[in-house]
Amino acid sequence: MYIIIRCGNCNTFTYIDRFQKWKLCPVCGETMQFESVQKYLEVGDHHEADAIVVELERYLHQNKRTDLTPEETRKLRAEYARRVSAGIR
Repeated sequence: MYIIIRCGNCNTFTYIDRFQKWKLCPVCGETMQFESVQKYLEVGDHHEADAIVVELERYLHQNKRTDLTPEETRKLRAEYARRVSAGIR
């Protein structure tokens, strides 16, 4: 399982294995501690995590936004849960 997170320094989305304690940001090199970063979504594998990270970055860029609202984060989680239960990836 992988968790979609966001760097607190440069705001880049990335993902981390749920058993990792920390990760270096692939863009700015910031050390992200698992306990202190915002967690957006837990997904099944790294391919899925990669695709979601790309989509989140694209969505924010297209909408000229810096982050998801709490409501958008809830919708993201609900939509992912619906797709997993329906067998859609």
